[in-house]
Amino acid sequence: LRGFADGLLGSVHDRVELLSIELHEEKIRLIQTIIWISGLVLTGILAVIFASLALVFSFWETARVPVVCGLAGLYLVAFGVVLACFRRYLARQPKPFAGTLGELHEDRTCIRPES
Repeated sequence: LRGFADGLLGSVHDRVELLSIELHEEKIRLIQTIIWISGLVLTGILAVIFASLALVFSFWETARVPVVCGLAGLYLVAFGVVLACFRRYLARQPKPFAGTLGELHEDRTCIRPES
């Protein structure tokens, strides 16, 4: 009975340790993603604002309204492209805690009685 309990506790310890490692990896991945997104958003907004202002001021006397409408359409298309790329990025991400879930599945397979 003691050997069984020791084996069970050892197995639980290994699984909890693996889970903690994967939690740490997921936390780091989330922080990196937030940093990248923040940088992209900040630089993108600045670039769009200054490029738009330069373009609108260039055509201030002749075609101010068509230029503003064209820029709005361009930004809408760019938003759609970025949204599609971000969805594809999310779809390619590995399943969280895949190692832990795999180990637990293997444990259950070993423990189940064979029919």
